[in-house]
Amino acid sequence: MQIRHVQANDLSTLIAIEKAGFSPAKAATPAAFKNRIANISDTFLVATKQDQVIGFVNGPVIAQLYLTDDLFTTTQANPTQGGYQSILGLAVAPAWQHQGVAQQLLKALASQAQQQQRQAVTLTCEKRLIPFYEANGFRNHGQSASTHGDVVWYNMVQPLN
Repeated sequence: MQIRHVQANDLSTLIAIEKAGFSPAKAATPAAFKNRIANISDTFLVATKQDQVIGFVNGPVIAQLYLTDDLFTTTQANPTQGGYQSILGLAVAPAWQHQGVAQQLLKALASQAQQQQRQAVTLTCEKRLIPFYEANGFRNHGQSASTHGDVVWYNMVQPLN
């Protein structure tokens, strides 16, 4: 498996993986993906196997510790260093799940964030995913204020220092 930065021609595969992993209310739209590819390709990583995209992780660098709902629709270019590395999406194609792809993507993004002197990696997840993220170095900071997709979310933070 290889991990690289996203490319514009990955879009259709990214959308298919997103649709397989998230309900329509929670899934990123094609427009959101285009915006992220255009503005934060430096923090949008894809996992590939034999040149086929099998998973991805993405999110902008933000000034605050916790995600806000506006981040899911509008993304600004990242500062070169500092801030918090957010994760808006982590998804793996169904055929490649439970094979360590998501863990490798998280590790790669955290490593890059640490090199760029980010303070932490931050995301929101549903309650059922808290043990997965805790096993990957995140701490549960409690229920999020987010109402994205009409779901109860939890703030998860991975310190980088």
